Amino acid sequence: MGRGRGDDRDDPGGWDDWRGRGVTTGAAGAGPGPWGQAPGADPGVLERALREVAPERWDAYEQALAALAEGRVWMLLWHGTPGSPDAQYGNMDIGGLGYAPAATSPEQLAASGWARAHEVISGREIAAALYRTRWGLWLNPHAPGGGVGVPWADLRRVAAGLDRLPAGPLRLSEPQVRADQFYALLEQQAPSVRPVRALRRAWVQPVVGEAYLAIGLELYDTSPPAVEAVRALMQRAIAQAPPGLAVSTVAMSDEYDPVALWMHAHARPFFHREATPAPYPAQPYPAAPYPQPSYGYPATGHGQQPPGTGHAWPQQPWPGRPGH
Repeated sequence: MGRGRGDDRDDPGGWDDWRGRGVTTGAAGAGPGPWGQAPGADPGVLERALREVAPERWDAYEQALAALAEGRVWMLLWHGTPGSPDAQYGNMDIGGLGYAPAATSPEQLAASGWARAHEVISGREIAAALYRTRWGLWLNPHAPGGGVGVPWADLRRVAAGLDRLPAGPLRLSEPQVRADQFYALLEQQAPSVRPVRALRRAWVQPVVGEAYLAIGLELYDTSPPAVEAVRALMQRAIAQAPPGLAVSTVAMSDEYDPVALWMHAHARPFFHREATPAPYPAQPYPAAPYPQPSYGYPATGHGQQPPGTGHAWPQQPWPGRPGH
């Protein structure tokens, strides 16, 4: 998955191969990073957290993401120097997804043998820069076991706040729970809330935390008054939901949200202002088989992938941070 520490299997590419053949990925920014260093960040916190990461240890992985959000990393520059217009990060291809490699401390940078320039930047802000172009971050690829890869979907969580977005990879399916009064109120009142174009639904099971019902909101208008009208609609509907049912909303316009991406591909609207929606099925749909399309995570399922697997050079350059 790129979600756990690399294992001890033979690495067909190897760190030396990666170090010598990596290609450029895009503008890297200035000196210690355009947003500055994370003040007082202790690299040891992140490194200790990474040592606990292993397949299926989602709690340990979440701790590592939290440490990344509060820490900083040493990004490896394949070309140029910090602050130069042609500065570019190196990259890696693991399981069909792109990653920018980084060290977690000056000691790890020295251990990597990296002889070119580097850039120091806070974890939260490199996460925000990378996920918007669908690049992940691979920490300490030179380390025994291959380091830890963070897919771009998890960098999105690091940037936005781990408590605000569900922990993936997500199991997504049509809802299994019956909530007839909840859906009925939405279908009855949505026509009078003019910003609402369509409503979809999905059952979401994070790898950490409780499952919940997600309602996908496709809106004509996202101005503050429109958003407030939709929020009031959802509050009225939630009052009719079965006791204990967790409900969340998803903006269908969010091109990075894995739940919205799944709904676009698999969920028929149960309300659509411009079409007649299909009726809610008499029997719940069966749970979708797993694995499903990755939506930001490696498609090979849970587990580890050491650097060097599936290298393909040259790779598509990372286009760089917006505005650079």
